[in-house]
Amino acid sequence: MPLSIRQIHPTFVGEVTGVDLSKPLTPEAVAAIEAGMDRYAVLVFHTQLITDEQQMVFTRNFGAIEDARGGNVTKAEDKRLVVGMNDVSNLGKDGKPLSRDSRQRLFNIGNMLWHSDSSFRAIPAKYSLLSARVVNKTGGNTEFADMRAAYDVLDDATKHAIENLVCEHSLMYSRGSLGFLEYSDEEKAMFKPVRQRLVRTHPVTGRKSLYLSSHAGTILGMPVPEARMLLKDLTEHATQPQFVYIHRWSLHDLVIWDNRQTMHRVRRYDDTQPRDMRRTTVAGTAPTVAQEAAE
Repeated sequence: MPLSIRQIHPTFVGEVTGVDLSKPLTPEAVAAIEAGMDRYAVLVFHTQLITDEQQMVFTRNFGAIEDARGGNVTKAEDKRLVVGMNDVSNLGKDGKPLSRDSRQRLFNIGNMLWHSDSSFRAIPAKYSLLSARVVNKTGGNTEFADMRAAYDVLDDATKHAIENLVCEHSLMYSRGSLGFLEYSDEEKAMFKPVRQRLVRTHPVTGRKSLYLSSHAGTILGMPVPEARMLLKDLTEHATQPQFVYIHRWSLHDLVIWDNRQTMHRVRRYDDTQPRDMRRTTVAGTAPTVAQEAAE
């Protein structure tokens, strides 16, 4: 059966069939998937029983794998996955759910906020690929918001007002909003704010989208309360039901999303039970704006 993509949401998201991600892909299949990402921004692949190495091989079809360092507070000796894999599970190195007061667990609760992966990096991520290895029985859906559709329906005055705005993003902003406030000097240096445009233009389609994230905490040239109110208003607008797809995970689903065109968040689940989700991230290739002012 040839590779095909069926749209499953009114504005975005495609369901892919006719491909086995455990095997090398033809150039034609890679091109079809990349074209699907440009069009749908999120692609869903069901029943993909893959290893970590196979996931990384598949990921490299779309660019270099992003260096995961600087994206969490997990110490090197506590990491359970190989280099190149991002652990977004609730599991410790022993394979058991993290304790309720685990610093790693509390930091990861921030994944329940609307965000775009790696917007806190000077060069933000292109794609994220998440593979469901153990699915939690209670909750744990992932929601995706179409930031292109949300931008399209803004009134002209708002589009004009935000066109050239630049935000500062940091993990300390998103985690700070949940009361996670204690960081080592090394972490503070690692999480130093970076600058990102508030409106992005897709390099292939030319389509504009809002570039929002819970990591955004300030807007250059704007008082902080005013900036955060604007960001809050835009986020509420962009995450209305008509712009959101809810993915209810089945075992061995793999979902790819374009961080330049979407936001996402995980929903609450029973984290006394295991949830093993493994992410690879395709690195971006250029900053959205010069970084000098954020140094």
